[in-house]
Amino acid sequence: MAREQFQTLTEPMYYILMALSEECCGVDIMERVRQISGGRVKVGPGTLYTMLSKFEENQIISLTKEEGRRKSYVITEHGRELLLAEHERLCIMLSDWNGYFDKNLLYYCSRDEEKENER
Repeated sequence: MAREQFQTLTEPMYYILMALSEECCGVDIMERVRQISGGRVKVGPGTLYTMLSKFEENQIISLTKEEGRRKSYVITEHGRELLLAEHERLCIMLSDWNGYFDKNLLYYCSRDEEKENER
């Protein structure tokens, strides 16, 4: 079930798993996601704790420490495999984009210029 449910990762999922390459707690995960993405991705507490629960249920992350309400997690080997598979999927998509537009970009640019000249 985990493989089907996590066939592709959302952007927050991807960054949360990246953040968990080192053990950290919820507040630290939110900060690490912000740092890793250069501030572009922000994960709120609702999203984060929902994802952490689902990830833990599916052995994608594991609980490493619990001090009161503060819990720390780290990515598991299974989680690393999912993260790597998603990274490879994104790289393939980018390669497809580059291959397609390397061949066709001049066509699209010349069409845009023609439309501008018609105005």
